[in-house]
Amino acid sequence: MRGRVLVVDDDETVAGVVVDYLRRAGFDTVHVTDGLSALAAAAPTAGPAPDLVILDVMLPGLDGIEVCRRLRAVEPACPVIMLTALGEEEDRVLGLEVGADDYVTKPFSPRELVLRVESVLRRARPLPAQRPAGRLAGGPVEVELEGRRAFRHGVELALTVREFDLLVHLLSHPDRAFSREDLLQQVWGWTFGDQSTVTVHIRRLREKVENDPSRPELIQTVWGVGYRWSAGAPAPEEEPVGPADDLAPA
Repeated sequence: MRGRVLVVDDDETVAGVVVDYLRRAGFDTVHVTDGLSALAAAAPTAGPAPDLVILDVMLPGLDGIEVCRRLRAVEPACPVIMLTALGEEEDRVLGLEVGADDYVTKPFSPRELVLRVESVLRRARPLPAQRPAGRLAGGPVEVELEGRRAFRHGVELALTVREFDLLVHLLSHPDRAFSREDLLQQVWGWTFGDQSTVTVHIRRLREKVENDPSRPELIQTVWGVGYRWSAGAPAPEEEPVGPADDLAPA
């Protein structure tokens, strides 16, 4: 099998199609219909852990946002793809803020969802051991590429798949400015999509690597462009900071 996927959706028809496509693609799948069952299925004592979770936002009892938040507290590295209703931007942003790695809006193509699963899992898995060792560093942050581990002042960071990928991309190109569109294409592999995805991930990454996320020194905003990694360089005094920073045009 190519991996174990936990599908969490109370719509039996949608879940049946998703499970069928995933199994045809070679994935082992488990289906549950509510949030509490999802947490139980993902618990370390429940048997083999899922390699990825597909999580609907609208669930009976415990909604998908809260399920994702609780999953992230115990399994920060387990990839999560959220299913949201078309046009529900607030749900998408909330999902990203609590740690979802990707989202797909309903109605969706099952084939596209399988491709998203393959893409996220490919990024989440460590590089083969035979490849030469690789490390990246910038300021207080250091990354081990093969083990997909990141550290700040020697303390390991709990990063999601996309947060890790975004950090590696920025560290690999110090002092180079990227627009949100660039990052969406080069980190997520999307040729189109909601650029607030990048904004939310930048905000979350700043919370984990910066001394003061409201005055970022490492991941700086380039006004009218996007973002850049500027290791050790303080943010300019005249530059506005705080929540408005993430709303700068990019």
